[in-house]
Amino acid sequence: MPIFKAPVDDTLFLLNDVLHFERYGNLPGFADATPDVVAQIVGEAGKICEERLQPLNRSGDAQGCRLEASGDVSTPVGFKQAYADFVAGGWIGLAVPPEYDGQGLPYTLALVMNEFASAANMAFAMYPGLTQGALAALLRHGDEEQKRLFAPPMAAGRWTGTMNLTEPQCGTDLGLLTTKAAPREDGSYSITGQKIFISAGEHDLSENIIHLVLARIEGAPAGVKGISLFIVPKFDVASDGSLGPRNAVRCGALEHKMGIHGNATCVMNYDGARGFLIGEPNRGLNAMFVMMNEARLGVAVQGLAQSEVAYQNAAAYAKERLQGRALSGAKNAAGAADPIIVHPDVRRGLMEMKAFNEAARGLALSAALDSDIAHRSQDAKARQAAEDRLGLLTPVLKGVLTDLGFENAVKAQQIWGGHGYIDENGVEQFVRDARITMIYEGANGIQALDLVGRKLPKDNGRAAMAYFAEVNEFASRESADERMKPYVDPLKAGLGDLQKATIWLMQNALAKPDNGAGASYDYMHLFGRVALGYIWARIARAALDKKKENPGDGAWLDAKLTTGKFYMEKMLPETGFRLARITAGVDTTMSLPAEMF
Repeated sequence: MPIFKAPVDDTLFLLNDVLHFERYGNLPGFADATPDVVAQIVGEAGKICEERLQPLNRSGDAQGCRLEASGDVSTPVGFKQAYADFVAGGWIGLAVPPEYDGQGLPYTLALVMNEFASAANMAFAMYPGLTQGALAALLRHGDEEQKRLFAPPMAAGRWTGTMNLTEPQCGTDLGLLTTKAAPREDGSYSITGQKIFISAGEHDLSENIIHLVLARIEGAPAGVKGISLFIVPKFDVASDGSLGPRNAVRCGALEHKMGIHGNATCVMNYDGARGFLIGEPNRGLNAMFVMMNEARLGVAVQGLAQSEVAYQNAAAYAKERLQGRALSGAKNAAGAADPIIVHPDVRRGLMEMKAFNEAARGLALSAALDSDIAHRSQDAKARQAAEDRLGLLTPVLKGVLTDLGFENAVKAQQIWGGHGYIDENGVEQFVRDARITMIYEGANGIQALDLVGRKLPKDNGRAAMAYFAEVNEFASRESADERMKPYVDPLKAGLGDLQKATIWLMQNALAKPDNGAGASYDYMHLFGRVALGYIWARIARAALDKKKENPGDGAWLDAKLTTGKFYMEKMLPETGFRLARITAGVDTTMSLPAEMF
């Protein structure tokens, strides 16, 4: 059976020693997040994920969801009780403001739970995760009455939420959507159309499901400028919050898919369903992007989570599986063979996974902290800096963490060999579940285009220049410490490659846009390697400081320093390879006639 142990100690080290969580006590919600409270929350999050969610991961995958003749959907055995336990713990409303029945704690702590839950049982974690995203959009763009009616039961977990964008003919290009919204006399709208790939679109976990649906009001402009966003509940909601009759929205089919079988991925049919406009007409994408951006960070964490659980299982197997002898001499002389962890290539795979996981967790937590600062700080300058950094790094996080998360799930399967290919050991599920993260919430090629085409040049490159300056300032300052040179010297080299690539784009993409598009994927990964390297350098600094303060933690901290050094020696140098691909241009790529493919 697969194993999972929530990385509680690693997470607390990142929060306390690398990100210095205690410095933000002046922000709303942070005063209550004292080190003791944070440790308790992170510990309890790990406990429920290990004990309640992880045991249902394989059985939920095997059973999947079931569409009943009534149009209702049944989730796998055990999911309803696990969801009730999750709700009872207050986990969905952890970061929701208290006036809407949430706990008002930092969003950063909600992200911690999202990682643990996704590693334990990704299909299950999507139900509350989507609710949190829908809540974020509702609280930002809903009117007071909408927030009063819908936010408290969603924060409490009695109602769940979804995001409805995709249609059969309309994926990335939302301007092609055809779902219609016809005004009614009472101020509501009749929503008619079909949406596909709707995660958690129908299920038996909650009393009501609140769908956020993109549609075009009759007579609205064509394209993305004519899209509006609507609240469409599964059951109508009266002004006192009580549930009325079933709305005209049904699950028409369940998608038969590669992974995440425990989550209901639905075709949703809207046949004149009653909906309520959120925000301004024709400004639906503006509202939906609140949910989409939070979802992109959540999906990045899913990539990390599958990498973490796959790594844990691969490391455990590598220490037990006996095959061959170490080239340097037998390490298990009493046995017929040595454990495969003695072999350098197995070590390489494990070290690559471990080095990624620790830095990716730090990068995701840093982004979540930026989100907290951007939404809670009274300091306009701090808010702007956090918004800039978060906007710049969101496509990097989504694209790089999910690409490498999937690669690491495959590496774990490779370490298991043939035993990782059969389903009884559970490793192949990590591969299947991780694969979707590269596709949904904007396929990773779209993330790369967003980074190069929108985020990089935004505000005349303000965010990118500030980030480069931040990394350079850190590396220059830490160069004075000889112990930091194995971390900051490679970081400087990687940053230099990133700056060269950025200059090349500035010089070659404006006159020839295909150069920018053709280079975007490599640029996203180059940026990601540097961002992860910057986190590793900060981890190294914190580990060195903590070793001086707490010599008893020496072995644990030395492991971090060794893992960080491995990243700098073996993984960060990929920036040079990416730079070479970027500067080769796009001419050859675009020269082959379409009919020759």
